[in-house]
Amino acid sequence: MQRRHFLSLSAIALPSLAVARPLSSTQAAAADWRAYDVVTTVELSERTAQGRVWVPLPARQLADASGAYQRLLDTRFDAPGAKQAKVVTGNDGARMLMVEWADPGAAQQLTLSNRVALRDRAVDLGDAAPNANPASAQSLRPWLRASDYKPLDGVVADTARKIVRDAGAQTDIEKAKAIYDWIVANCHREGAVRGCGTGDVKALLTTGNLGGKCADLNGLFVALSRAGGVPARDVYGVRVDDSARGYKSMGKSGDISRAQHCRAEFYAQGIGWVPVDPADVRKVMLEEEKGGLPATDARVRAANAMLFGAWEMNWMGYSSAEDLRLPGSSRQSPPVAFLMYPNGETVKGRLDSLDPATFRYAIRSTRVAA
Repeated sequence: MQRRHFLSLSAIALPSLAVARPLSSTQAAAADWRAYDVVTTVELSERTAQGRVWVPLPARQLADASGAYQRLLDTRFDAPGAKQAKVVTGNDGARMLMVEWADPGAAQQLTLSNRVALRDRAVDLGDAAPNANPASAQSLRPWLRASDYKPLDGVVADTARKIVRDAGAQTDIEKAKAIYDWIVANCHREGAVRGCGTGDVKALLTTGNLGGKCADLNGLFVALSRAGGVPARDVYGVRVDDSARGYKSMGKSGDISRAQHCRAEFYAQGIGWVPVDPADVRKVMLEEEKGGLPATDARVRAANAMLFGAWEMNWMGYSSAEDLRLPGSSRQSPPVAFLMYPNGETVKGRLDSLDPATFRYAIRSTRVAA
């Protein structure tokens, strides 16, 4: 059975992580939107009578109080011979394409194409408005809770209290900035870590080795913020273009199969959701130049200042879901900590999502006319 689908976004309610005010025509013209085609191909070389894959879908719209900064324009997929191919939803609104094959003699292949429009995001941290329409306590509750890899007691709570106390922080912004500064000063990027890391913040703090990648360091920011009473969340995604700001370490175009990157944001009363990325500051320090860069280097200082309150949107976001059980997965398969890579399984078990060469998937990004 041939499975070819052209999804109408007017008929499919893809999730938005925030509600945006509509852009006026003047704002839209000045927004400098850029469009990208992001194509994921998957082929199960280990063909069995039960093959499944789950590929994350971009969020339909990502937005903050100043408006949208990501819009999903089109989604199409082609899965020849599939038993079923459909969009499914996991916890916390994470949406993904799930494809299942049942014929071990047929090619088990998938092509997923997404077109997204992106524009750079920056929040004015001096523009707090006491009378602004705040988010409800109910909507913020998910971003104050513990997760499997982000406990909020024990060493996490103790570390958060010490950081906030030592900085004399009182407001949401002051607490978040103290935690951000502490991570940049005390943590480091560990290049040997597979993928983007596990995001296990308790292990990070208890081992004494504060090294990892974006899921570890930005996950630590999220956990410490939550433990300090500040709503926070990771946003999992992938880089889709080179950095227009000249940072070699903070961009990727063309083959982006290994360009996954998670970011973080916190909620400040009177302002809304604020973007941060302390992990990328440490990435600049380690990878921008051979041999690394000191914290005093102008490029590091510029990245440090920019990434508390702004994101360059050469990156596409999926969702903020944590501890995600893949819909339709085998009962023996454990949940995934987050959905940032294609995932797959056969009757022999879960495939290694961090090894695109063995799993045989590829992701390519191409800039197109907006």
